[in-house]
Amino acid sequence: MILEIVSPEATLFRGEVTSVSLPGVDGSFQILNNHAPIVSILKQGTVSIAAQSFKFDKEVAGKFTKVNDQNYTLEIASGTIEMKDNKVIVLAD
Repeated sequence: MILEIVSPEATLFRGEVTSVSLPGVDGSFQILNNHAPIVSILKQGTVSIAAQSFKFDKEVAGKFTKVNDQNYTLEIASGTIEMKDNKVIVLAD
């Protein structure tokens, strides 16, 4: 599935991922390939991204924390998420 993370300043990430875990207001949840459509509000917390490979722009690479070669995390203050047609869009503050 495609994950796109957008902040007010820039697009932080866009690429093919295997899963993404998010801090929902009612608890953390995970989205996998071919997940049902969903729209949700996010609270302050950690977005965990799993993928076969990662490519970040130099300007935003410092916002992500490397867990290992296939996992990165991103701290957010709040946001929203939409999953539709195997594309996840995260609008993050």
